[in-house]
Amino acid sequence: MRKLKFFALAIALLGTGLFCGTSTVHAEAATAKYYIGGMTAGFLLSAGGAEVIGLSEVMGEDGIFRPAEDAGIRIGDTIVAVEGIRVKTITELNEALERSAGKEIEVTVRRKGEDATVPVTPVKDKKASRYKIGVLIRDTLAGIGTVTYIDSMTYRFGALGHAVCDENHNLLSISDPQMYLCSVVGVTKGTRGRAGELRGLFVNDTVLGSAETVGDTGLYGSFSRDYDFSRCELVETAPMSEATIGKAVIYSTVDGAYPQKYDVDIVKVDAANRDNKNFVVKVTDSRLIDETGGIVQGMSGSPILQNGKLIGAVTHVFLNDPTRGYGIGIEKMLAN
Repeated sequence: MRKLKFFALAIALLGTGLFCGTSTVHAEAATAKYYIGGMTAGFLLSAGGAEVIGLSEVMGEDGIFRPAEDAGIRIGDTIVAVEGIRVKTITELNEALERSAGKEIEVTVRRKGEDATVPVTPVKDKKASRYKIGVLIRDTLAGIGTVTYIDSMTYRFGALGHAVCDENHNLLSISDPQMYLCSVVGVTKGTRGRAGELRGLFVNDTVLGSAETVGDTGLYGSFSRDYDFSRCELVETAPMSEATIGKAVIYSTVDGAYPQKYDVDIVKVDAANRDNKNFVVKVTDSRLIDETGGIVQGMSGSPILQNGKLIGAVTHVFLNDPTRGYGIGIEKMLAN
């Protein structure tokens, strides 16, 4: 196992059977079965470049320099290109700095979704004998989310239920397609004004599947057929038109590696919401409230079931009330 660093976070594909008549398509949709998820999955995501997480000094032959800071580069920026050449990893950035040989270069940084190019002059570090600009960077982020469902016929899965961003709200892409089972080893409880989070470990010898795409409604890919599905309930889905205010359940893993069922109430249904906030869910299960305070980071994607059918997934927590959160309708995840 390896320790997993969490970050705020804050996914399957369903074709439109054009080759069949309308009645046939409806019959297939009515009989489609999905394994309920609820297990936590760990994955690696790309920062989309070299993300600046700190600024530092460079000890050169002629003194101490701060090239990046002097150029206006800030913590939270992502270096995406050097001299017009795309930079995706730490290695690629270091190679670009070496090619500069100490001459001024044009560095493109992304800040809050917008790109800007600034001139920076690398300095040769006296001890390391290589060119630096005085930044501490990362090119990947590790996190966890909850698997929502697995199609029992195709083994396509959907997870998270929302876009994947870093703490600076930059959209992330997949760095390593392998998705590992996670064992939850601790919980920071949510309190009013502060979101809680799950803490866990990658179980490196248990690959859950391959993550392939990230979109506005979550993470999608192919689930491992070797997984023990004997623990998973097989259900049909229901559209938001069938969802009602009232009792429901969610499946989440807040301890160990296997999900438990918890009672919730659906207190609002908004099928037309464009931000994918189709449900407001309130946790009523005293066990979950005692363990986590309600909804916490890492529970995104927890499947929501009502009347025995899968209707959606938990996506966000209310900061002013951790027992409440938003959910997305399952039909929106499947439609992606």
